[in-house]
Amino acid sequence: MPVHDWTRVEAGIFHHFHHRWITAISDTLNAGVLPDDYYALAEQQAAGFGPDVLTLQSIKPEMTGDLDWQRPESDGDGVLVAPPKVQFTAESPGGFYRRKKSTIAIRHVSGDYIVAVVEIMSPGNKSGKNPFKALVDKACELLEHKINLLIIDLFPPTKRDPNGIHGAIWDAITEEPFALPADKQLTLVAYTSDLTVRAYINTVAIGEPLPDMPLYLDPLGYVLVPLETTYQAAWQSVPRRWRAVLEA
Repeated sequence: MPVHDWTRVEAGIFHHFHHRWITAISDTLNAGVLPDDYYALAEQQAAGFGPDVLTLQSIKPEMTGDLDWQRPESDGDGVLVAPPKVQFTAESPGGFYRRKKSTIAIRHVSGDYIVAVVEIMSPGNKSGKNPFKALVDKACELLEHKINLLIIDLFPPTKRDPNGIHGAIWDAITEEPFALPADKQLTLVAYTSDLTVRAYINTVAIGEPLPDMPLYLDPLGYVLVPLETTYQAAWQSVPRRWRAVLEA
């Protein structure tokens, strides 16, 4: 199924689809994509950041003296280690210390801890300078905490992100430019954070199917999130009246 032009409908219509897609991704991750000692939860808070899907591990981590986490090694139980197939890759130079400060480790209320988050961007994220800056800042903050990210942005660039969400985040991390292809203006980007931050980027155009994207669980191991099949599942919940508008 091709990606639709969500700018053709009101934000509330995408909001409805957004919630169903969150559920579809979370259910799929829990249905066998994630290894047994990981699980996904929808709509929790992490350091003030409102991720759509959290991926947590059920083993309480050891803490180091600087309040950082030691992440688990991949155990081969469905976790991939070969470099993912994406259009673009990037790596930050040297260590990633965007803001030097004392921090508190982020934990789920059950005592389990967060290893990754998935964020599906909505029109509100780009609606003004302040919400957009808050999103970029929180994404960088999670990467500082060594929490891996998968960001899905099905909306075209604005004056705040002329090269897409990855261009804005990468500028905040490295001050290095990223050029979004003119014919593929929607961004899918996975980040893994360890001694450096690595980015794995796919760009797509309206009318194209979505590729599977890596969701890193540790610096070397990831699972593939089936964006196309979960998108299709969520699409079935969109009222026919608005499907007609989007498919016109």
